Amino acid sequence: MNRTETQESKFLGKVYLIGAGPGDPGLMTLKGKGLLGCADVVIYDALVSPAILDMINPQAEQINAGKRMGRHSLLQEATTQLLIEKAQEHTIVVRLKGGDPFIFGRGGEEMEELVKAGIAVEVVPGITSGIAAAAYAGIPLTHRLYSSSVTFVTGHEAAGKYKPKVNWGAIAHGSETIVIYMGIHNLPYIVEQLSAAGLSLETPIALVRWGTRPDQEELIGKLETIVAQVEETGFDAPAIAVIGSVVNMHSILSGCRPV
Repeated sequence: MNRTETQESKFLGKVYLIGAGPGDPGLMTLKGKGLLGCADVVIYDALVSPAILDMINPQAEQINAGKRMGRHSLLQEATTQLLIEKAQEHTIVVRLKGGDPFIFGRGGEEMEELVKAGIAVEVVPGITSGIAAAAYAGIPLTHRLYSSSVTFVTGHEAAGKYKPKVNWGAIAHGSETIVIYMGIHNLPYIVEQLSAAGLSLETPIALVRWGTRPDQEELIGKLETIVAQVEETGFDAPAIAVIGSVVNMHSILSGCRPV
């Protein structure tokens, strides 16, 4: 028996890494919704909205593998092992992630391990929060008068990663718009680093919490004031930060939020 035949006898099913989008169920892709409707098992993350979870096949096994600051339902290694085990038992196994699996979603790590294990796997992209939350807040990430480039960066880095830290000096001057994921808890440090690299403290910044959901919140300020604003208001994660002149469009466009 060759290797392919051995793998096919070992694994019954296929794993789909599906991006659930940022929260609004209307932004879920048709392909992703269809797979949720016929899934045997769905292993989902903490930031997947209840409206998206309602799309899951009622007969499917649902497992919460969510990770939030300091609170892990399942460790990453345990999640990957669970996917491998479920692929041995079921035909359609869904790994459901908030946003897009390949944008700060560890989708690449999980897919790599599944491929190494000989499991059939497919990624179904989703709309990432860095784009959608900004749009719902009336902030175009590019604009012919203000920005022709965008940088996406994480504000929360894993220990033991390939580099010790984000090069905030390069980020400060790398593009006209900066979008930061998971940066609320490190915001004082990030602002300090961007300022030290020469980014003006007058630069506009917007924080968008629970982007695209009915309870979406925005906090608008400047680099000089935003940390104090967060402390005063109690603004908290999960949120993205948008930095750059495009934030000024919020006052004009925010009234056009989708309903």
